[in-house]
Parts: sequence; structure tokens; C-alpha cells
Amino acid sequence: MTEFVTREDREGIAILSLNRPDKRNALNIALWVELEAHIDAIRAAGEAIGAVILRANGPTFCAGNDLKERGVELPRPNFQASIVTALASLPQPVIVAVQGGCYTGGLELTLAGDIILASENAVFADTHGKFALVPIWGMSQRLPRRVGQWKGREMSFTGLPVSGAEAARIGLANHVVPDAELDAKAYELAAAIAAQSRHSVFAYKRLYQEQADLPLNAGLAHEVFSSVGVGSDFLERVSGQFGK
Repeated sequence: MTEFVTREDREGIAILSLNRPDKRNALNIALWVELEAHIDAIRAAGEAIGAVILRANGPTFCAGNDLKERGVELPRPNFQASIVTALASLPQPVIVAVQGGCYTGGLELTLAGDIILASENAVFADTHGKFALVPIWGMSQRLPRRVGQWKGREMSFTGLPVSGAEAARIGLANHVVPDAELDAKAYELAAAIAAQSRHSVFAYKRLYQEQADLPLNAGLAHEVFSSVGVGSDFLERVSGQFGK
């Protein structure tokens, strides 16, 4: 039986791979079901997993929603949107590594990541308008928060593609790397995250999410009053750094 999303664990890092390369990793219902199961399992694993990489097999990251399933009954209302939100709200940082095309639904899935990497051949586009569609998986909210209101409008209104280099310039991607180095760069960053204290990294992610839309003074107060304090691994880490 084909796995539409595969998982590999390495040194506290969970690597999820979209695995419909023959369909350009189009997002069908079966793929979403598998992705949700992996997300739930990673959340349940807690601190055993320090970072997540979402990548894709084949030359295309994701062609978007599988339009051949348009009109098919979903398992529940807001099915895909809830899974994108579940990915975005994992306690672990999520790195998304994008090669080739990343279109519409694939871009919405990508925007759930904390860190986005683009290969030099990556192409990002919001093509809702091409198919007379309106976003319901988060594009109108997450895209402008990543690239700014006006660049977001340009991408959504025109549907024009953005290259990997341009994605890095406008803040859509954190880095653009040669195609052959994409997976290695994703793992390098994930390993750096996994080497940090889970206590600190998970708390940081929560703070970034909770403070995203707060005014500065409210955000500063939130950081102080919502602090989870020093982690249980503090003394061990200090001893390891400076000796006993």
C-alpha cells in the first residue's frame, strides 16, 4: 500500500515527506488523512521530537489541492484547514523545504512552517484566481503576515509566480539554496534546533505565536507574565558548558 506521507525519525527530528510524486504531490483526501495522523503522533511524542521537517519527494513540492476530488465529501467541516492549523500549532518548530512548484494549497501548507527553505528552482504562486476559488485554508491571513500586506495582495491578485530567490528577498523564504543542498540545509537547521533545550524552544514558539498581533507594550507584558521559567535541564546544560 502506498504511503502518501512518509515519516523518518533521526536524532530527535521527524522528517515528513509528501509522497505522490507522480501526481506532483497534489493534496488528495488520503494524503491529508495520513498527514493529520503524523501530526497527531508528533504532538503526542512531546519532547521526544525537537523539530519537524516537511519536504516532498519528486521534482515538485506540491501542485496544490487535487482538483479531481473537487466536490467529494470531506471527513468533517474545515477538514484541510484544521490540519494546516494543527501543523502550524505543533509545539515543535516546523521547517518546510520547498523544491520546484509550490502552488496555492501547497503554499498554504508551506505557510504553516516556522522556517521556509527554498531551492533555487522553487516557484511559489497563489493561483486561487485562476480557478475561480477563494482561500479557506489560511492564505489571506498567513501570506501577508509573512511577506507584508501589499506584496501578499500582489501575489494573490495576479497569481504570478515568485522564484526561490525572490521568495527569500521578500521574506517568504528564510533561505534560498542550490537544489542539491536543500535537504542538507533543512537537516542542518533542524539539528541546531534539536540541540537546544526543548523547554526553551517550545516556550519560544508559544510566545511568538501568542504575541504575533499584540502591540509592543502588551507583548512585553505577556512575555513576563506568561514565562514558564527556567527549564529542568538548566543545571545540566550549564555544567556541560562550563564544567562543575
